[in-house]
Amino acid sequence: MADKEKKKSQKRSATVFGYPVSIFFIVVNEFCERFSYYGMRAILVLYFKNFLRWDENLSTTIYHTFAAFCYLTPILGAIIADSWLGKFKTIIYLSVVYAVGQVILAISSIHDITDGNKDGEPDNMTVHIALSMVGLLLIALGTGGIKPCVAAFGGDQFNEDQEKQRGTFFSVFYLSINAGSLLSTIITPILKAQTCGIHTQQDCYPLAFGVPAALMAVALIVFILGSRMYNKTAPSGNILVKVCKCTFFAVKNRFQHRSSKYPRREHWMDWAEEKYDKLLIAQVKMVLKVLFLYIPLPMFWALFEQQASRWTFQATAMDGNFGLIVIQPEHMQTVNPILILIMVPVVDIIVYPLIAKCKINFTPLRKITVGMFLAALAFVAAALVQLQIDPTLPSFPSSTEQQAKFINMVNRTMNIVAGKNNFTLKAFEGGQDYFTYTEPFNLTIDSVSNEAINLTAGTRNTIVIVEEESFMSSIRFNDIAEKPDKGANAIRFFNGFRSTLNIKVGQQEYGNITANMSIYVNVSHGMAEFIIKNIDGDNCIFSRNFRFGSSYTFIIPPIFAFGENCEQHIKEVEDIKPNSFHMAWQIPQYFLMTSGEVVFSVTGLEFSYSQAPSNMKAVLQAGWLLTVAVGNIIVLIVAGVATIPAQWAEYILFASLLVFVCIVFAIMAYFYTYIDPPSIEALFVNLESEDKKKNLEMTKTYMVENHNEKRKISDTRSNEDKSLQTNF
Repeated sequence: MADKEKKKSQKRSATVFGYPVSIFFIVVNEFCERFSYYGMRAILVLYFKNFLRWDENLSTTIYHTFAAFCYLTPILGAIIADSWLGKFKTIIYLSVVYAVGQVILAISSIHDITDGNKDGEPDNMTVHIALSMVGLLLIALGTGGIKPCVAAFGGDQFNEDQEKQRGTFFSVFYLSINAGSLLSTIITPILKAQTCGIHTQQDCYPLAFGVPAALMAVALIVFILGSRMYNKTAPSGNILVKVCKCTFFAVKNRFQHRSSKYPRREHWMDWAEEKYDKLLIAQVKMVLKVLFLYIPLPMFWALFEQQASRWTFQATAMDGNFGLIVIQPEHMQTVNPILILIMVPVVDIIVYPLIAKCKINFTPLRKITVGMFLAALAFVAAALVQLQIDPTLPSFPSSTEQQAKFINMVNRTMNIVAGKNNFTLKAFEGGQDYFTYTEPFNLTIDSVSNEAINLTAGTRNTIVIVEEESFMSSIRFNDIAEKPDKGANAIRFFNGFRSTLNIKVGQQEYGNITANMSIYVNVSHGMAEFIIKNIDGDNCIFSRNFRFGSSYTFIIPPIFAFGENCEQHIKEVEDIKPNSFHMAWQIPQYFLMTSGEVVFSVTGLEFSYSQAPSNMKAVLQAGWLLTVAVGNIIVLIVAGVATIPAQWAEYILFASLLVFVCIVFAIMAYFYTYIDPPSIEALFVNLESEDKKKNLEMTKTYMVENHNEKRKISDTRSNEDKSLQTNF
């Protein structure tokens, strides 16, 4: 029977270039699964905001909660894999759950499923929300459940003498993650930008979610195709429960026997020897030893996760025109996976061998320490970039200030006194600067009209001066008091034509604008075309080239003339200047963060596998992923309680915290002793075998001695009986 199992194992371990064929199925599976996950996640916040109509705060909270949950569920997957189903079956079953969740999410985004009135809005948004939450819950269970299993299952495909190949596998494995992430981050937003729908044309979320769902199905099929080639390790019982019970008993037993009459033990877990075998205790020691090292690691992920939030917001205040291509702020996130694809091979093939030639013992824990330090440097670089951005930003009002600028809609030059500010405005002209006030002020126009102006604290305002029957007055409008989202340009029109106008910007329509200020509409970078139409059907078409992050008020004067050269009559007022500091300056911080990720995350996956007992590898992988979940939670907490007004100071705070944590980890790593779990397990198995053998021999000896003693007693009694019979 043993020979058959050996042959079967050898058949499964067929190799190509020294690597098991089975790992190629695992790598392709991981690529497709990561494409599915990151593709869905790339547009998730936009789906919450634009489709489910949630505000930005709620959308952000739900998004980070979902991300944290995705990294909490690996514990459940590890329990299932190591305790009941094994890694192979766990991956299969939870991948099915995952794919179903993706399909439900795609269905929830179909605009017309509840649109009975064909009015452009779903009749029952509750249905969409319920389906979305069910889909996301299943996705979190699926992606989190298989996370600790896939990497560990890939490691199981290597023999004990293939440590080098196994290390390369984890690098390739991480490479496949980032390749899937890069492609999906580029492709999925493009799919979303398509329009689709039965009754109304909307952003095509069903297609954008449907493609990731299809890729998840492909991932499942590819994984199943390699089934006969895999080396499958059988589950060893409910190991996590055993670990918890064993640990609890050791602590309980230790505190129950605190008096000095009990002998000291080498390790506190040795107090469990009264109830549990030494092999299990040794395995628990190995796991706890590594989990203790994981305590400082969430701080790295707290910084890393901000690439998709803080750094993206930073990019919204920067210029993304690279000449041949124009980069939107959210696309800067693709720098990370691009650098990963370049740097993982470079680090493995060039950097690590060079370090080895320099006789430097670059151990896994030293790599992790360096990765944390590089991430801290990345945030220092981000702070330096922010210091360069801040002078280019508008001076927005504080909570105790108000700001106002003025537009003259009277057909002559006006002399204006606004508080302590004295200036003139030509006909149909707007002031380019805001004046800041801390209290109400008087507005005097041409030394004739005088009125008190009381503005709301913390607001920006435009005050339009108009003339009605030779009487001067003012109209107030609230302006945006922050940079437009995602580097867009906030545009609005003031209609002074004294007649209703219809204005269209690209595919967006303002609708009919009477003699008043229109709402803001966001216009993307580049050339935008405006079509102004009056009630008689006359058109005025003009174009304007926009940069990033600006805001303009376009003035349509009452003397506006339609037809040729009509754009010459339109005056613009620049409310917020466009971004001037270039996005290319973010590349150094992305480079430092990605360098840190390469030596931190890839090494962490390999370290977690190599230091884990044979029956607890998925559990330890789950522990590693749990640090990512805690990192997301740290981001949520900091975002909720942060009161630092200067963004650069917050970056420095995060960098300082990580440097402190890095020092603590370096000290912990210095005292860590690397172990070889198979050797330790084999030693305890041999010791247990010897103990069993000794116990068996002692039992046999006891039984023989006991049997001889019984025979002596029996013979003595027999002789006594014979003597009695003779005497009788």
